[in-house]
Amino acid sequence: MSAAAFRLTNIHRRLDEAIKRESRAVLPDSFRILRLKKLRLAVKDRLTALMRKKAKN
Repeated sequence: MSAAAFRLTNIHRRLDEAIKRESRAVLPDSFRILRLKKLRLAVKDRLTALMRKKAKN
């Protein structure tokens, strides 16, 4: 696994944990959860693009 893929995977995992933590809060902030989910999706898209690029080479 490349350094970039490792970094993106780590960021994705931390965002996932933050989403779970916020969802379990007494009064979860739905806007924060939405923002975290969008960030997580963006990271996943970048990771997918990186893997596709690596598979082409």
